[in-house]
Amino acid sequence: MNTLLAVAQVAVNPVDTLMSGAAMGQVVEPESMNLFAMAAKGGWIMIVLAILSLICFYIFFERIYVIRNARKGDPQFIEKVKAAILQGDIPAALNYCEVENSPTSRMIQKGITRLGRPVNDVQAAIENVGNMEVAKLEKGLNFMATIAGGAPMIGFLGTVTGMVKAFYEMANAGNNVDITLLSGGIYEAMITTIGGLVVGIIAMFAYNYLVSLIDGIVNNMEAKTMAFMDLLNEPAK
Repeated sequence: MNTLLAVAQVAVNPVDTLMSGAAMGQVVEPESMNLFAMAAKGGWIMIVLAILSLICFYIFFERIYVIRNARKGDPQFIEKVKAAILQGDIPAALNYCEVENSPTSRMIQKGITRLGRPVNDVQAAIENVGNMEVAKLEKGLNFMATIAGGAPMIGFLGTVTGMVKAFYEMANAGNNVDITLLSGGIYEAMITTIGGLVVGIIAMFAYNYLVSLIDGIVNNMEAKTMAFMDLLNEPAK
């Protein structure tokens, strides 16, 4: 009799039974995935990529500061130097170079200190200083280029290690293969690939941007150096 009453109660309240089941299903919600949680599933490879990205950002902003200072200067600098030299006031020309304190001014200053010597010697001295100034501007760019090329390869290394981990778990599971056993290795494989590509792409664009800025400074240095050399060649005309 009690069994019949229980069955009748379920039959009378089917909606309540379904609603309670739905409510029970809503208790467990899928875990939300954020950027930090994704990176954490990448394993130790992501730590290496994070360090490389920090180094890349440091080099980029430090070079931007140096390049911005190198681009500053008096637009009339070379005209003032030429005017002082034509008037025979060499100390004033050297003083202009000291005040300007830029890669171009240091090149011109070296040329002024070589006045009186053959033009080829003056030009060689200026070129030597110019090479050193360009090397200062390009400091750290080689390492940034290495990051641009090496970060994707490190990401692919994480892909290989992640797949090895997944297959190792599969082999140990035997006939009881569960997708949850493979999820850790697959996560590591996919996330490290994404991380390596992201770091490499950012480093590549940052490197090319800095190179373009430095090329502009070098072109300006060459133009002002040519103007200075033309001044030295004027008395021979």
